Amino acid sequence: MTTLLPDCPLCQQPGGAELWRGTHLRVVEVEDPDYPGYTRVIWNSHIPEMTSLSRHGRELIMDAVWRIEEAQREILRPDKINVASLGNMVPHLHWHIIPRWRGDRHFPDAIWAAARIPPGNEPPEWAARMAAIQAVMQRYRNRLLESLDAMPRH
Repeated sequence: MTTLLPDCPLCQQPGGAELWRGTHLRVVEVEDPDYPGYTRVIWNSHIPEMTSLSRHGRELIMDAVWRIEEAQREILRPDKINVASLGNMVPHLHWHIIPRWRGDRHFPDAIWAAARIPPGNEPPEWAARMAAIQAVMQRYRNRLLESLDAMPRH
């Protein structure tokens, strides 16, 4: 049985552009022009913490997280990948997998910190880097779906 709460945004909305859905979790792409490839794994039912899951559930969600990280490393080639499960604002179990590049707006801080580089003040090479990343985004999505489709959906 799936528990959904009426006042939880991740119970009521996908949380991004849905790329893949299984029985227990979904993977969404977050629309953020500063962080192409930013992906979330969201548990479908309302559960606040990892320890609320069974061992199988914990293994399943982390398998998805690692598959996403692997696809980001392979295709997007970021300088670093941030993996975070916070839930302070939305206490519904979800993981953020965020490719990071030296010179991005917040680097080396978390993307939720104050920006170090204001919009319009990016270094000249930043536009070329973003264009190169955008050029491989469909390849990233395809690789991600191929990997996630190999996971059990239940």
